[in-house]
Amino acid sequence: MEPRPQSKNNSRSYLLAALIILAALNVLLLYFYYQERQDNKTKDATIAAKTEEVLVAKTKLDSISAQLDAKIAEIQRLGGSVDSLMKVKAQLEVDKRELRNVSSFDSKKYNQKIRNYEALLTQKDQEIARLKEENGILTARNDSLSQENNTLKGERQSLSDSVVAVTSKNQELAEKVTIAAALRAESITVDAINKRGKEKDGGSYKAKKIDKIKVSVRLAPNGLAKQEEKELYLRILDASGAVVSDMATGSGEFTYNYQGMIYTAKQNFTFDNSRQQVDFVYGRGGQRFNEGKHTIEIYCEGFRIGEGEFTVK
Repeated sequence: MEPRPQSKNNSRSYLLAALIILAALNVLLLYFYYQERQDNKTKDATIAAKTEEVLVAKTKLDSISAQLDAKIAEIQRLGGSVDSLMKVKAQLEVDKRELRNVSSFDSKKYNQKIRNYEALLTQKDQEIARLKEENGILTARNDSLSQENNTLKGERQSLSDSVVAVTSKNQELAEKVTIAAALRAESITVDAINKRGKEKDGGSYKAKKIDKIKVSVRLAPNGLAKQEEKELYLRILDASGAVVSDMATGSGEFTYNYQGMIYTAKQNFTFDNSRQQVDFVYGRGGQRFNEGKHTIEIYCEGFRIGEGEFTVK
């Protein structure tokens, strides 16, 4: 029975040692927890400070951007070159976009950029002052020249009025001569030609008996018209007002009264002032002419010189 006190002492020793170890572990855990919190606080403080620096830099760059726009507008108004400023503005926009990446922000780098931009703005203020001074000198010179010009304008106005009057009169006479020199169709006749080549006159024809039509234009004599090669345009309009045309068989477009118009056929001829006759022979390539009244229009040198008609039954 004597060994029991020794066993109790050993158990107490083990228990005490275990408690000491647990206490030490708790202290160690508390130390690590405290250290981690301190590290997080430090990181948060660093991020907050960096974010604040980014906001300050962005505010300054926005202000510089607004001032730069104003300088560009002012220099343009004064007639100066803004090519270099446009390049600076493009770089400024790049710098502003790079601020979005807070982690890579370098305050020293951006502070130097801001100082460079501010120095440039100061330099441009001096350039604007110089341009204003130069423009003031030019304005004074222009005022002097303007007074001289006003005197000359007064002297020239009466001469100009005379020239305008003469020019207007000459233009009026030229227009009258042009109109007087225009050709005129003395008569327009339309004959029908059947498949055997036999012609029929009268102005009214059955559709099934028309293979082609022959439009004869008799030109009235005109001594004012130039005797040279000219172009005669024929337009055939059916009862609905549509132009009878086929681009594959010679139809096309010409200009009348500054507008494009489709013609049915065109004929080149040399005007000799002999009351000559120009003939058009036109067929629809196997298609029949629509029933109803057809209108004939003849054009030459920008004028409509005659009209005719025929009926298809």
